[in-house]
This record gives sequence, C-alpha cells and structure tokens, in this order.
Amino acid sequence: MHLSPDEIVFWQSGFARLNLTIVTTWGLMAVMGIGAWLITRRLTPDTKISGWQNFLEIVVVGIRDQIAEVGLKKAEVFLPFIGTLFLFIAMSNICTIIPFYEAPTGSLSTTAALAICVFIAVPMFGIGARGLGGYLKTYIHPTFIMLPFNIISELSRTLALAVRLFGNIMSGAMMAGIVIALAPLLFPILLKALELLTGMVQAYIFSILATVYIAAATRDEHDPSSRTPKPASK
Repeated sequence: MHLSPDEIVFWQSGFARLNLTIVTTWGLMAVMGIGAWLITRRLTPDTKISGWQNFLEIVVVGIRDQIAEVGLKKAEVFLPFIGTLFLFIAMSNICTIIPFYEAPTGSLSTTAALAICVFIAVPMFGIGARGLGGYLKTYIHPTFIMLPFNIISELSRTLALAVRLFGNIMSGAMMAGIVIALAPLLFPILLKALELLTGMVQAYIFSILATVYIAAATRDEHDPSSRTPKPASK
C-alpha cells in the first residue's frame, strides 16, 4: 500500500518526473474539457432541452446560488473559478469507482496547488473589487498592529486548505485498503459509497471556504448590505 499516487513513477530524468498524480490530473482535465465541449456545443434556450443540458444547468445554477448565499453579490463573476474548483475536486473523488484509479487529490502536491490557486485568487478578486489601496487596508484593520497576524492568517489558511483535503482523501484510501484486506466481500461496497460521499463533502467544503475568503476580501466595509449575506434569488 502506498500513501500517495506520487509514489507511482512512470518516468524520471533528473528532477523531471512523470507520476500517477500528473497522469490522472491531466487525464481528468481532458475528460472534463471534452465533456464540457460536447454538452455545450448544442445549447438551446428552448423549453425542450437534452438531459445533459438540463443536468448541466442544475449544476451551474446550484453552484451560483451557493456563491450568492455566502454573500457575493455578482455570483456570475466568481462562478468560473469556484465552480471549476468544486467540479475538479468532485470529479476527482467520484472517479474512484473506476478500478485502479487513484484520486489526484490524494496527493499533497495537488491539494497544495489548489490551495495556492485560492491564495492567489483572493487578493486578485479583492483588488478588483476594492482597488489596491482598499484591499491592502484590510491587513491593518482595525489597527496596524494586526498586520503580522493577518499575514500569518493568510498563509495558515492556505496550508489548512491543502492539508485538510489531502488528509481526508488519503485517510479514506487507507481505510478502504485495510477493510478490503480484512473483509473483501461486503464491506468494500459500503466503504466505497461512504468514500464517494466524503469526497463530495470535501469538494463542497473546499469550494465554500474559498468563497468565504473571497467574500471577505471583496466586502465593502462602508456598505452595510455587504456585511450580511443575502439569500440567493429564486
């Protein structure tokens, strides 16, 4: 049993390495990209739509409403980034039902890369909404003494995002291996169902935390309506 798909190396030359994490990540991105193109190439505003378009609309509207529930007024602006985070993590974990597949989110390098994306996106959205000066002022709010603590908070929550997702996915894979070794008939099926549920929950938690961080960075302290999240429009 190996702890991470990083340990399975297909090719290596010096520092360059092709491991299972890279293969599954790019394979998953290719499948999602091609699948999105196939579904969206024949979109129609008519009342009679395909089942795939109906499913896609449910997913997109659901993610948009969740973003709005957190308090981001223009949910469509943040939908591509946050939606991509959720769908990638969710698909990565759902595909564990495929034999011999190992989720790239079981690698700390993948979860760290996702957390770094959030770390970069937060100030980008914050500066876009409040301007450079307005965003930088958040680091000395309510007093300049908070500057080092706010910086540490930014770094620590990025680390927490990476480690939380990695730890949950890795522990699920380890438990599955142990149970399969002890009871290879009935329990693996139940455990696989639980693992799928856990994977979806982790995708939801990661994307919601990213949304909360972005909402805090883009919130206007002088706008009372931005302090209390508004419910999504029906």
